[in-house]
Amino acid sequence: MADCFTVEKRSRIMASIKAKDTKAELIVRRYLFRQGFRFRVNDVRLVGRPDIVLPKYKSVIFIHGCFWHAHQGCKYFTMPRTNREFWERKLQKNRERDQKVCARLLSLGYNVFIVWECELSPPKKREETLQGLVNEIWNSD
Repeated sequence: MADCFTVEKRSRIMASIKAKDTKAELIVRRYLFRQGFRFRVNDVRLVGRPDIVLPKYKSVIFIHGCFWHAHQGCKYFTMPRTNREFWERKLQKNRERDQKVCARLLSLGYNVFIVWECELSPPKKREETLQGLVNEIWNSD
């Protein structure tokens, strides 16, 4: 199926997608704050600029969008049909970068947690995911 937008319009749409303060990030941050956690956001001092840094627990959290991080088997991820080679390369590089960043943070002694966008919807699944995350953070100390 051909794209229904012009190349210029599609480019503007893709450029407008937020890289930080996404809905998923705000959901996780609000939940952690209500649970008493204090954290830094997008800390540039750490490799990969983690979405959330919990210094007290030496832990970082990445909130991954299912499309941008190619979440396999997820209903929110489908490989675009147009410009397929570009997207395959781009998403593969994203996955490789994610692995390198996680490995580097682990080597620095950080606990690394990843929350997928799809794990935050519906609300019942969100609650299970976030409570599980909190338990993992507490147990990692």
